[in-house]
Amino acid sequence: MGQIAFYSSCRPRWAALAAASLLAACGGGGGGGGLAFVPATPATPSEARPGTLQSCTDLASKAAFSNTVYTSATSVAAGALAVAGVTAPVPEHCRVQGQMNQRTSGVDGKTYAIGFEMRLPVNWNGRFFYQANGGLDGNVVPATGSIGGGSPKTTALHMGFAVISSDAGHSGAQIPTFGIDPQARLDYGYNAVAQLTPMAKNLVAKAYGRAPDRSYFGGCSNGGRHAMVAAARFASQYDGILAGNPGFNLPKAAVAQLYGVQQYAKVTTANTAAGKPDLQTAFTQAEMNTVANAVLARCDALDGAADGIVADVQMCKQAFDLATAVPTCGGARDGSCLTAAQKSALDNVFSGAKNSAGTALYSSFPYDAGINRADWRQWEFSNSQSLDTAAVGFVFSTPPLGTSRPSGIDFALGFSMDIDAPSIFASTALYTESAMSFMTPPNPSKLSALRDRGSKLIVYHGTSDAVFSSDDTTSWYEQLRAENGGDASGFARFFPVPGMNHCGRGPATDQFDMLTPLVAWVEQGKAPASIIATARGAGANVVNTELPADWSADRTRPLCPYPKTAAYVGGSIESASSFACR
Repeated sequence: MGQIAFYSSCRPRWAALAAASLLAACGGGGGGGGLAFVPATPATPSEARPGTLQSCTDLASKAAFSNTVYTSATSVAAGALAVAGVTAPVPEHCRVQGQMNQRTSGVDGKTYAIGFEMRLPVNWNGRFFYQANGGLDGNVVPATGSIGGGSPKTTALHMGFAVISSDAGHSGAQIPTFGIDPQARLDYGYNAVAQLTPMAKNLVAKAYGRAPDRSYFGGCSNGGRHAMVAAARFASQYDGILAGNPGFNLPKAAVAQLYGVQQYAKVTTANTAAGKPDLQTAFTQAEMNTVANAVLARCDALDGAADGIVADVQMCKQAFDLATAVPTCGGARDGSCLTAAQKSALDNVFSGAKNSAGTALYSSFPYDAGINRADWRQWEFSNSQSLDTAAVGFVFSTPPLGTSRPSGIDFALGFSMDIDAPSIFASTALYTESAMSFMTPPNPSKLSALRDRGSKLIVYHGTSDAVFSSDDTTSWYEQLRAENGGDASGFARFFPVPGMNHCGRGPATDQFDMLTPLVAWVEQGKAPASIIATARGAGANVVNTELPADWSADRTRPLCPYPKTAAYVGGSIESASSFACR
């Protein structure tokens, strides 16, 4: 999922991941929990004060910190920076690279450390941003800070934030076998954030002569999981948290992907060159187009406008039934129908992974307009048998199942939902925390520390995400509401993004800025009533080639805080002003 498959807006393969960068790992010598934080006093709305960079190349000596080595500190002139294939302007800044807690594992004998880089703009806005990265991490990607959505036009660094990025405790070359080392597991799950946060704030203080006035945390996919974990574990350290397509139940989602492989394998029509079931033949592009069109036929106009967007996902659950909405093939598969076996397999996946007793192993998924797009197919038919199998095999199962089993699709097909799936909850004398302990936010619906401090949380999730279910995020938010007397909107808001796949793309208005409204909420007390999102048609910084041909190039929509949805009130269907959150 994402960068490992889970887990990000990136989609690299293991080979690409293995070509990564720095290492990283422990929490100060082998323990688990990281540094103890001093509780912060409740935050009240006040804006961060700007500042000017005072130190750069001498920061290695000025910002000395326990178990930390700065490997470089260099001045970078204003110019252009390419991140994930997108080039954007960056201001003049200081780039600091280093690592924390280098150690040699007593389990696998490998050297680990928590690698990081910070970028500190000369003209500073007084804010710190922790950039949570995707996948199985393992790469210190440029610390620029994503503001949300697909191919944003700007970054937190360009806005003046001081930004940190890390590899979460291991190098790309150590993916996925870092999961054999118990401490590397914990660093990946939560401890790298615990270690890096005080170090980064100390570095900011030495660079600018004072600590940041406000601290923010953000990421999508596994980065969204990191953000949700931060909201639960490190509430005292962050004023605003932005979680996109959060895989906060990531081990469960990975198991569900293996379940999907098993379902799809039942209806494949050909084998690969290696003699394995070719999952791409389980559902052809034409067949998934038929399903997506059936969803639109039943659900598109529920919001008052037939515009290619299913704005009301919850109402669509009542209106769409695969069994009756899609024709059943009476003969050959020609793309216009599904066989009974295909319907059974697809509905099993969308209903959610289960064991033989019918016990749910993960959440259901909503049928949506973007389930016929390339990103959906990538997760369901490709990543599921490579990225997810590696993650479950080495990082999420206890003890690691991947050390004694075949890899790839063979691992997925041989994985028992009855016997093997419980391993994500298991612990041993060596692996003292289960994957569901070190990967997930503890008590995610009980965020009283975040609430009482005055911090704010914004979560967004594409409703056509194939790997992390927006149903799961919706269920979490309902529980959060219940824990707060039926209304959590005073400190946490959830914005579904209709049609959007995993962190971007799909038939969606997927370009939006969530960071600016988060800052306004934290520092000015202005809660976001809606957030305007734009389609990335011709003329966009990065064109979304999956937009329907009849959409305008710059269609806009309001993203509404759940449980509200965008309803058509009159006017051009290409304009957000024609819709209201109701």
